[in-house]
Amino acid sequence: MILVVDIGNTNIVLGVYRGSELLHHFRLSTARGSTVDEYGVMIHNLFSMSNLSFRDVEGVIISSVVPPLVQVIVEMCVKFIGKDPLLVGPGIKTGLNLRYENPREVGADRIVNAVAAIEQYKCPLVVVDFGTATTFDCIDAGANYLGGAIVPGLGISTEALYLRASKLPRIELEKPKKVIGRNTVHAMQAGIIFGYAGQVEGIVRRIKQEMNAPVLKVIATGGLASLIASETECIDEVNPMLTLEGLRIIYNRNK
Repeated sequence: MILVVDIGNTNIVLGVYRGSELLHHFRLSTARGSTVDEYGVMIHNLFSMSNLSFRDVEGVIISSVVPPLVQVIVEMCVKFIGKDPLLVGPGIKTGLNLRYENPREVGADRIVNAVAAIEQYKCPLVVVDFGTATTFDCIDAGANYLGGAIVPGLGISTEALYLRASKLPRIELEKPKKVIGRNTVHAMQAGIIFGYAGQVEGIVRRIKQEMNAPVLKVIATGGLASLIASETECIDEVNPMLTLEGLRIIYNRNK
């Protein structure tokens, strides 16, 4: 049994695999001030509630875009699970051919998503990860990682509107029934949700033109993927477990 951990800016997502089967997955809020012991207790409780035991964990792999939390989670794994985890970064075998100007700049989450997408789908591909930031990662027909685009995520965009416009309220990210809002909340929801869907469509269209790939599979992942995917025809499939699958694949390539 292996534990895979994806440390994001908003959430930490954990998955427990037996072979290629995902037994359980958990989502925690990313709390930069939490200690080794606090994370250890939280994850231990999640394991206990799911009838899992740290004793059965054979190995751990971590990807992170939050550098201050890496050492905290590593120490938690050593102290509570008794395992020194693999870290997705320089020196680890991914099998990914990076055609990036500086490969060290590519976020671990983007690498992991690309590895999983290449394994599960036919290239060429675009992976759109709806997280704190929304990333577009492009893979050509030869399974080469080309790069992509990064835009502010839905949550960031919504919060910025509330913080910078004095009379606009903080709202929930929910799809309104119509694009013409009859009150301020619905008007904001329409602008954010439908506007974001239009942004995704525009970027995907430009990617297809630049890659000269009119037939290009678009995979969406991340916490808000389903919300936007339902409002656009440019997304072919939603795979919420893509990052966890990528971590499992990379772990097996380095085992």
